[in-house]
Amino acid sequence: MDEVFRALADPTRRRLLDSLNARNGQTLRELCAGLDMARQSVSKHLAILEQATLITAVWRGREKFHYLNAVPINEIAQRWINQYDRARVEALADLKQALEGTPLDTTGNPEFVYTTYIRTTPERLWQALTQPAFTRRYWAGYTFESDWQPGSTIVVTTGDGRIADDPEQVVLESDPFRRLAYTWHNKTTCDGGTPEPRSKVAFHLEDTGGLVKLTVVHDGFLPGSKVLESISGGWPRVLADLKTLLETGELADPVR
Repeated sequence: MDEVFRALADPTRRRLLDSLNARNGQTLRELCAGLDMARQSVSKHLAILEQATLITAVWRGREKFHYLNAVPINEIAQRWINQYDRARVEALADLKQALEGTPLDTTGNPEFVYTTYIRTTPERLWQALTQPAFTRRYWAGYTFESDWQPGSTIVVTTGDGRIADDPEQVVLESDPFRRLAYTWHNKTTCDGGTPEPRSKVAFHLEDTGGLVKLTVVHDGFLPGSKVLESISGGWPRVLADLKTLLETGELADPVR
């Protein structure tokens, strides 16, 4: 947490985070455009932010895109804001956003990128992502069942027991303990009632020695996607519960 506070202490780095908050998924060139600073200096600031896990970088071919990572800020909030106060804080934040008219930015690079570090092993984390006994505990009762081979379907059982047998929800990639990707449902519609294209979620697992770096990339959205808007609030809660479950064996009773 000390690295996070040191990174946030610099006004230039806060401006970079503000820029990513306004439009996530920018290249170095795009971030430099908003600063009167040499490219090399901006790169150094980005490296400090990435080391503090305040941003996540994803390569697309030869381009490196930078994304705001809310995990460290959320951990600060969890440390000093109790469950009762958190509900009131979230309500006030929602009210402020509604009054100021600052909706989630789903333009530019419409995708969700999230990184967290979990004190576990890649094998244990893989189990948590693929075994119904795990997902039921941190995913509000949902289970995902498959043989987890590329091309296989995934049967989803919802929290109230309904089975969502969708033949188009399939495993795209499966490299045990390293990478898992599958398609996501498209039941939410864009403006005008047209069904959205099916999106894709990918989990990247990297063993860093005692900790596993988990990066979730959910993409394949159209600009203005309603699915992206909904999952951007849902994924952080699911992954926070996953981290808590793996590190403590128990889940707190969160205020949702």
